[in-house]
Amino acid sequence: MQNLNSYSIKDSAPLYSCIKPCLVGQINRGEIMIISVIRTILLYIFVITAIRIMGKRQLSDMQTSELVITMIIADIASIPMQNTSQPLLSGIVPVLILVCAEIFLSILMLKLPRLRNLVCGKPEIIIKNGKLDQTMLRGLRLTTEDLSVLLRQQGVFNIEDVQYCIIETNGQISVLLKPQKRNPTIGDMNLPAQDCGLETVVLSDGEYLKTSMELCGVDKNWIEKILGRENMKAEDVMIMTVNKLKEYSIIRKCDRV
Repeated sequence: MQNLNSYSIKDSAPLYSCIKPCLVGQINRGEIMIISVIRTILLYIFVITAIRIMGKRQLSDMQTSELVITMIIADIASIPMQNTSQPLLSGIVPVLILVCAEIFLSILMLKLPRLRNLVCGKPEIIIKNGKLDQTMLRGLRLTTEDLSVLLRQQGVFNIEDVQYCIIETNGQISVLLKPQKRNPTIGDMNLPAQDCGLETVVLSDGEYLKTSMELCGVDKNWIEKILGRENMKAEDVMIMTVNKLKEYSIIRKCDRV
């Protein structure tokens, strides 16, 4: 009798030939998934680094060239993620070229204002001295409803209050109200002004923020003294702000249920 311990699937050729494709397929699929995950993480880190190199801008603040570059980078980076047979460098190299091109173009635009106007356009005045330029409005393909929405986003609900309205190159608007509609300042009322400096977050979710503490001229010992006066610990604080005059505000963490 054949020893059962020495028996294997390979001893039964028909059975092994049926099972082998399934086993190999499972292994290949597993390897492909692992490779896809690793490639995706690497490309994700690389794209974030590339966007970070190009500069800090929100999507709504991007110039035309920056928005186009960002969209192309996202599209190129997705190709090696989806197709594992595609070399990883086929996604990295084009992104590097685009980043270098964007940096080079931004340097040129600093030195050549005409090139900047050609690529990014220039600000357009649509309300001048309280008068709406309807020709410019049509040229920008803006309706009066679009203009009203933009003005409301700036806190202006009556177009008659506007002295100047300028469409910037990023699509946002800048508004100057008529003199009689502007809020009075301390200087207008000839009152003494006290400079309290910048109010910064020095403690966030129990973590000390060194840069913010330096801005308002406080240190960890001063903060701990204030917290002790309030019968609190750093771990109890959600957010703490301080200004140059040492005026502070503390928001305590909510008790977790």
